[in-house]
Amino acid sequence: MRRSPRSGSAASTHKHTPNFYSDNSNSSVSATSGESSSHRSAGPGPGEPEGRRAQGSSCEPAGSPVVSEEQFDLLSTLDLRQEMPLPRVSKSFLNLLFQVLSLLLSWLGDVLVSVYREVCSIRFLLTAVSLLSLFLIALWWGLLCLVPPLENEPKEMLTLSEYHKCVRSQGQQLQQLQAQLDKLHKEVSRVRAANSERVAKLVFQRLNEDFVQKPDYALSSVGASIDLEKTSQDYRDANTAYFWNRFSFWNYARPPTIILEPDVFPGNCWAFEGDQGQVVIRLPGRVQLSDITLQHPPPSVAHSGGTKSAPRDFTVYGLQVDDETEVFLGKFTFNVEKSEIQTFHLQNDPPAAFPKVKIQILSNWGHPRFTCLYRVRAHGIQTSEGQRTVP
Repeated sequence: MRRSPRSGSAASTHKHTPNFYSDNSNSSVSATSGESSSHRSAGPGPGEPEGRRAQGSSCEPAGSPVVSEEQFDLLSTLDLRQEMPLPRVSKSFLNLLFQVLSLLLSWLGDVLVSVYREVCSIRFLLTAVSLLSLFLIALWWGLLCLVPPLENEPKEMLTLSEYHKCVRSQGQQLQQLQAQLDKLHKEVSRVRAANSERVAKLVFQRLNEDFVQKPDYALSSVGASIDLEKTSQDYRDANTAYFWNRFSFWNYARPPTIILEPDVFPGNCWAFEGDQGQVVIRLPGRVQLSDITLQHPPPSVAHSGGTKSAPRDFTVYGLQVDDETEVFLGKFTFNVEKSEIQTFHLQNDPPAAFPKVKIQILSNWGHPRFTCLYRVRAHGIQTSEGQRTVP
């Protein structure tokens, strides 16, 4: 038989509603266990389902089993615990967890960076040590290469007798070298003297050969002379006093015979007035003429205007015995820019022998007052007097 609910059960139910979200929920449940019957009869608690409320308020059907109050209270407690929601995690706890994790990660990164720096520093030290080792090895190898010659020197002079022996051998070698030098000096002196004599002979030979390598029949020393009647007049300077020109030893002008002398130097020439004139040379005999040579000092040694007075264009004639018959032998040009000695081949064909030769000057190199002849040479073959050469 069920007991009827007591008055005021509803109020007591609201006052003693268990707080399942607090830590004192077990104590609240145990404190209200004595009044469980009143709670069940009056109505379900805040956490009970609607089915249970209907069960508590309605009458039990006939024939249903009877449940004791202790069993009913135990079942209600179990149902409440099973229906209790899970507790929620607070935001402060998550923030704290994230901070801890970030600190751990930063610390781990610092540790890794420090380890990498240590590894790099160790690698740099290893590289530096390796380079230093290579340098020391190269230095040691160089010293080893240089040390043996220094160590060998004292071994060569271990004893005083060996040192004296080496000095004596070197002295003998020096004496031999000195003797060879003296011998060589004597040979050089002898060769130099021989060469000097040879050069002197060659110079005198060239002077004797007159540098042309042909016999000259227009030399006064072999009998040549000047035909003054058929030769142009000498040049006389109007600025010089006429009184002094009367005396030959005061007159500086040279006669035409100067062209028959081998002495050629500036000023020692025969000068005639103007740029045209002639000279007739009487040969030492009848000569079959082949060449004519003219000589004039070069511009390097000539005085001011010296090359202008040199002959330029000229003709050569061979004169017969009667002095009236002239044979043309050629027309030529003396070029002062070439050699000081120039030889010209005559057109004597068929060859004929002449006792005289005439050189006729047609022009000079620009001197307005006079023309100078320094030396004239006649080359050919001398024949017997009165004999005519047959080709």
